Amino acid sequence: MTNQGNEKDSAHHHSRSGLLWEPRPENMASCSMQIFLEQMFNQRKISQCRWQNLYDWSINDTNDFWWHLSEFVDIKWTQKPSMAFKRGTNIRNGHWFPDGKLNFAQNVLPDPSDQIVMIAIAEGAKRQEWTGLKLWNDVARCAGALRKAGVAPGDRVAGVLVNGPEAVIAMLASATIGAIWSSCSPDFGARGIRDRLVQIKPKVVFATASYQYGGRLVANLSQTREAVVELMPAPKIVAVDHFNRGNDDFSEFCKIDSCDDLVPLPMEFVPRSFVDPQYIMFSSGTTGLPKCIVHGVGGTLLQHKKELMLHSDLRPRDRLLFFTTCGWMMWNWMVSALSAGASIVTFDGSPAYPSPELLWNICRDEGVTHFGTSPKFISVCSQHDAQTPLLQKALPKLRTILSTGSPLLPPHYEWVYRHFPDVHLASISGGTDIIGCFMLGNPILPVYSGEIQAPGLGMAIESWDDSERPVKEEKGELVCVKPFVSMPVGFWNDPDGERYRKAYFDHYQDRDVWRHGDFIEITRHGGVIVYGRSDATLNPGGVRIGTSEIYRAVENLPGISDSVAVGQDIGDDVRVILFVKLAVGFTWTDAMALQIKSHIRSQLTPRHVPYKVLPVKDIPYTRSGKKVELAVTKILRGEEVSNKDALANPESLTEYEALLKAELSS
Repeated sequence: MTNQGNEKDSAHHHSRSGLLWEPRPENMASCSMQIFLEQMFNQRKISQCRWQNLYDWSINDTNDFWWHLSEFVDIKWTQKPSMAFKRGTNIRNGHWFPDGKLNFAQNVLPDPSDQIVMIAIAEGAKRQEWTGLKLWNDVARCAGALRKAGVAPGDRVAGVLVNGPEAVIAMLASATIGAIWSSCSPDFGARGIRDRLVQIKPKVVFATASYQYGGRLVANLSQTREAVVELMPAPKIVAVDHFNRGNDDFSEFCKIDSCDDLVPLPMEFVPRSFVDPQYIMFSSGTTGLPKCIVHGVGGTLLQHKKELMLHSDLRPRDRLLFFTTCGWMMWNWMVSALSAGASIVTFDGSPAYPSPELLWNICRDEGVTHFGTSPKFISVCSQHDAQTPLLQKALPKLRTILSTGSPLLPPHYEWVYRHFPDVHLASISGGTDIIGCFMLGNPILPVYSGEIQAPGLGMAIESWDDSERPVKEEKGELVCVKPFVSMPVGFWNDPDGERYRKAYFDHYQDRDVWRHGDFIEITRHGGVIVYGRSDATLNPGGVRIGTSEIYRAVENLPGISDSVAVGQDIGDDVRVILFVKLAVGFTWTDAMALQIKSHIRSQLTPRHVPYKVLPVKDIPYTRSGKKVELAVTKILRGEEVSNKDALANPESLTEYEALLKAELSS
């Protein structure tokens, strides 16, 4: 590891190299990543006790690595497999743990003890907590109710639910009996819900009746009923009222009462194969019907345990709060924290109501050790700095801040380290497609401003240039060149696998690699910078520019709270159009446009300078916090944005349509 040196030298080094944080040697010994590294060194799997040796072994010996990892993270098998991986004819058709049997819920559900394992906080509702015993018994009752409702292994159970305890209970109950769980957020709207559920035909749908967001009560049950009206046979709808817990359809369906049980109820976990479906995840659906991505029982579990226990250093009795909805894979990731012996804090409501202090206060009050958020939230906090007195001593238990949804920019890193100099800031990136991360944090490596620390163990990622050659310290396409355990088992309703193949493997037709669709750079530190989606990459004058490069330059300027950059086709070329959202208290002037252009030119290149800079009231985002450059690009091309229900703020697009007519038609 790098030498920390004395405080003065260290501070000087930080400012010179972008180094923001290093793990303390005295803390590293208790990190699971360090313990695993030393075990593999002692077992002579690696020749030196260094991270790089561990990573190289993890991608070069697929069978050996995933086998030893499955033992280290303590996968509970119903039938132990004889091997981890049997190679197939291509990257996607190898056989994972071919003769193993296991149950997802048996691996995730905590022991029935008196330890607090789940705390539920929701806007407008009472705080509640679950012991291991209470959660066990609630899951047992719900699993029994699903069986009585005719749900069998392989059937689908869906949740149109807010992030609360009922979603966790219903998912674990479904997994207990071998059913496939799929969820989306109530705020997707009737069409967004319909577009998802009509494809998978669930037998039972758990639906939030109403919820509160930003002080406003939102009724939801009627739109869920409307969304499933076409399904035949009609699914059973179980209404969930989290304002009146213990007195609603969910409690009645599961026969859950408010009495505290003293003994664990019997639980029958149905054994599944490693690649049997566990989750059906939906893509955002901003370019058409959402893809139904099927993830296996074992691949999901093993990937999540690796990322949570090793890369995030989540330990027994830690507490994780991840701000997420049930329509985003981070919800599934969060629930898997239970398998590490940690507790979860579910939160539903606006993260900034009545102020951005809310989530930090919850972290303080609940003793959260791991807080998961997004660059957008960190950006909002930085703009409310005066009202957000965040001192590390106010959150003494907080060890790790996780961020995902979009690239974490240098100003975000610097804001976090101003307030939390000792916290491990882990930017993570991957996606619904792999229900996990290609690159993420690493508690035994330094944190550099603007960089994701490292690839995930077992994830053989490369950055490819236009000649399909791996490059470092240059921008390129993110590809994965070897099999990994959480590769989807396929798409739903895609019997010959053609849609699955087209989505990830057809771009490089002569090369057997996964192409993810991100534009990245692998740095000299071995970290990764994400420049945005490669399908949103700008090409002025034939030079490929990642939108995140522009955001890095612009969003550090005073007065700019957010921005979106898109390419407008002009003949056979492209010109860059930049839309900016002003911070509170700033007024737009023509001089600001000139200042922004000048700053981009000095920070980047003349090719990055936008043709026009235009102020807007809002920037469009998906419900999982990703900027939607493609929707704005479609408007500029005069095309219709097909699925506005996938956006968190679809009304924002009206302004772009008006600007196209007024400012950008020439």
